[in-house]
Amino acid sequence: MTQAPAAARTTPRRPARRPRGPLLLGPAFVAAIAYVDPGNVAANLTAGARYGYLLLWVLVAANAMAVLVQYQSAKLGLVTGRSLPDVLGDRLRRGPRLAFWAQAELVAAATDIAEVVGGAIALHLLFGVPLWLGGVIVGLVSLALLGTQDRFGQRRFEHVIVALLAVITVGFLAGLVVSPPDARGVLSGLVPRFEGSDSVLLAASMLGATVMPHAIYVHSALARDRHGYAEAGPWRDRLLRATRWDVGLALVVAGLVNIGLLLLAASGLRGVPGTDSIEGAHAAITDALGPVVGVAFAIGLLASGLASTSVGSYAGATIMAGLLHKRIPILARRSATIVPAVLLLAWGADPTWTLVVSQVVLSFGIPFAMIPLVRLTRSREVMGEARTRTRLHVVLVAVVALVVALNGALLYLLLAG
Repeated sequence: MTQAPAAARTTPRRPARRPRGPLLLGPAFVAAIAYVDPGNVAANLTAGARYGYLLLWVLVAANAMAVLVQYQSAKLGLVTGRSLPDVLGDRLRRGPRLAFWAQAELVAAATDIAEVVGGAIALHLLFGVPLWLGGVIVGLVSLALLGTQDRFGQRRFEHVIVALLAVITVGFLAGLVVSPPDARGVLSGLVPRFEGSDSVLLAASMLGATVMPHAIYVHSALARDRHGYAEAGPWRDRLLRATRWDVGLALVVAGLVNIGLLLLAASGLRGVPGTDSIEGAHAAITDALGPVVGVAFAIGLLASGLASTSVGSYAGATIMAGLLHKRIPILARRSATIVPAVLLLAWGADPTWTLVVSQVVLSFGIPFAMIPLVRLTRSREVMGEARTRTRLHVVLVAVVALVVALNGALLYLLLAG
């Protein structure tokens, strides 16, 4: 019998009684929370309010990229029994490994800022809680959510996150029932184009909010932690088929939420003063569509902040464990990562612009996650017979090239003022 790699033997083993069908789904829905976090809300509302349907194509393209990339991440975890940071940590020399960890942690910090700030805005909208205090509350509640996994296992954690995803979906899409989008405008938004440098900045922000680096890192760990190391054979083939369904269904839901947010802003908020901020958008939604839709939107935003910051902390722990070979108590990590967000809120930084800028930071981290993933999943040494086939590899290389090009254009525009 083929033996698992040494590191894989320390990972959770598959259960003696193997689950079937829908019971194999779940890890992708947890990873998909990263695609509907408050950064997405800010970027998509801003894009819709400023440019209408113009940047709809960015979301469609980004979601298609996300399906390909997230499946590769989950596949790596299943085939090797290890996370992407684990594999990288063993293959990099100390200097490059520490440098890679530093940029990954910067991305994780930017992610956490977006998620905590979004949850704080939601608490302020719902209950008038000061933003800095809302940030503290979001951090504490997310710690309790993470404790669900430690105490009850990953399945229970997945159930909680999927329930929050359902709340997010209803909360963000409720307004479209009252204010449906214009079909002609939707079709025009599928044609790739820009209108000035600001639209490129927003496109990069939307891309950073959709194809998120920490989701790439964490999905391999989620698949490994749920299913363990799977030896080549019928069982692994079944897991890979189930994972394709898992990723497809989860990202269809996430994609619909993102597209719905942009359509809501384009159809009901364009030209309304102040709607390029979450608070202004909420006020306009409440005025135009009624208080029930406004409350539903705020509840969806709160669920988004709570769920996404929990998954972000999981990702940060995965990155540290794989690249530094160290684990720290989740309470210590949660306390450290929440501080920057609370300080920004206490300082009085504009919450919505903070969210948008955090997504730009994320977009620069995407190539550092995608390039190693594409190379490793193509490697016969790492993946064996499960390595990426040539046609798909060419598509993935094209996706990476597109992301790098967009980020290069963004950097040029920022330096040029």
